[in-house]
Amino acid sequence: MKLTQLAYKTLRDTGSDAETSSHALLLQAGFIHQLGAGIYSYLPLALKAIKNIESIIRYEMDKTGAQEILMPHIQPQELWDLTGRTTAFGDNLFTLKDRRQRGLVLAPTHEESVTTISKSIIQSYKDLPFTLYQIQTKFRDEARPRAGLIRVREFSMKDAYSFSANEDSLDEIYESMAIAYKNIYQKCEIPVLMAEADSGAIGGKDSHEFIYPTESGEDTVITCSNCQYTANVEKAIGILPAENHDTEAPQAEISTPGVTTIEEVCNFLNINANQTLKSLCYSADGQLVMVCIRGDLNINEVKLKHILNATELRAASTAEIEQEGLVLGSMSPLGISNINIIGDTSIVTKKNLTAGGNKPGTHIVNINYQRDFHVNQIADISTVTEMHLCNECNGKLEAVRGIEIGHIFKLGSFFSESLGLHFTDQDGKQQFPLMGCYGIGVGRLLAAVVESNHDDKGIIFPKNVSPYQVHLIALNANDETCYEKAHAIYDSLWDHGVTCLFDDRTDQSAGVKFRDSELFGIPLQVIVSPRNLNNDICEIKLRKTLETYSVPLGETIDHIVNSI
Repeated sequence: MKLTQLAYKTLRDTGSDAETSSHALLLQAGFIHQLGAGIYSYLPLALKAIKNIESIIRYEMDKTGAQEILMPHIQPQELWDLTGRTTAFGDNLFTLKDRRQRGLVLAPTHEESVTTISKSIIQSYKDLPFTLYQIQTKFRDEARPRAGLIRVREFSMKDAYSFSANEDSLDEIYESMAIAYKNIYQKCEIPVLMAEADSGAIGGKDSHEFIYPTESGEDTVITCSNCQYTANVEKAIGILPAENHDTEAPQAEISTPGVTTIEEVCNFLNINANQTLKSLCYSADGQLVMVCIRGDLNINEVKLKHILNATELRAASTAEIEQEGLVLGSMSPLGISNINIIGDTSIVTKKNLTAGGNKPGTHIVNINYQRDFHVNQIADISTVTEMHLCNECNGKLEAVRGIEIGHIFKLGSFFSESLGLHFTDQDGKQQFPLMGCYGIGVGRLLAAVVESNHDDKGIIFPKNVSPYQVHLIALNANDETCYEKAHAIYDSLWDHGVTCLFDDRTDQSAGVKFRDSELFGIPLQVIVSPRNLNNDICEIKLRKTLETYSVPLGETIDHIVNSI
């Protein structure tokens, strides 16, 4: 491709909306164009990189034995109603009606479709196992699209779905997918953390996210450098160091007028937040629940929802709290017996806490679990922080921000049962296949490649992802000899199967050409100039290291072919 024919426009200023390096660089290099909030077009250079990423994904998927299919964007809403996900997805789901007023869904994912397809394939255990995958456009009506290709409303995704007759088969496929994902990220030169993740409302035995660590990420994982334990913050468990060595002091009531928050209590009494007991109320499927936790910790609502086995969990309203006779800003479990109370494990590890007195302007100091109050259940419901120790080895935990660039998930039999997919086992009994799903956002993966591979000059593409293998630059394209020699190299590279972008512009300076080349990030720059030709050499520059060296002009093609 000649640059004079390429549909692109580089930018010197991307404006103030670019939140991440990848967003800014992909806009600046003319790779993407924003059509609306969370809606992007891939321009020629970006699409070539995307196709290369897809080739990497297809190779690794095919190596596992997965088979590629293509399912439609539009799905009957009745399938989603059967699985309950019309409601579960809520406003994120794009819906529409056809001319006969039948409900349709613009698919954000394809579990319903692939399960329905498999009903026409699976009859007995002999038809299992198998895995189907596709690379397809998805739609989600994100409330807050952000960071370029990181969170969008229309996106390309590789999703795979496995069907197995038993747990052993599902485990084997799951492990092969984990290996395939690690290979994909390695070829894209992206470091990843494989983190345990919450299985969500559908349940399932295992779930893992692949996280690219970066401060611009919107996810947080907890990791241990000692034993490599890694989990999403929603799933992570940890150990609080025991602090219950103090002698239990006698209770005392303290007047605290106008004091209603943990911060105000700490300031008023000159104590630390870890010396307080925080009590909050939730509505779990319509039932009021009080939750007690140490004041310096936060409640992990995902964990709490699982402990309560609740379908819907939300913070209780003021009216719901007051209806039970509780006092906002002064709540505690002291003397409460008519409400289900869940206590975090942190209230066991600390003595002589300060809590609300269950009447306005009053707090109680030196309260202790069991001596002064009881709860219905003690459970780990705190969000793990760096003050926790590793549950596996007692090592130090670290919170790492990152971008989720893949998710593998054991679905179990939820979709099989919901949509009536079954098979006959070896004993002639009807069983439901066990499913797994395995997703990678392709556009998000391109963004992660750029986040992980750039400098202050521009993108540094890994060779497996780069839109072209070589960026050929004619420094003085107005010079007929220089242009003809550069064009001959261009033709010869393509004849040798080397993809090449040729900067043949006659109206730009050497500085502009080098600046654009570094912005595009193609791994190998080949520079032809009248001076080089006079010296019978060709100049080679490595984008990653910016190292420059020369090779004899007659050996240029062989050198390049052997270098890539």
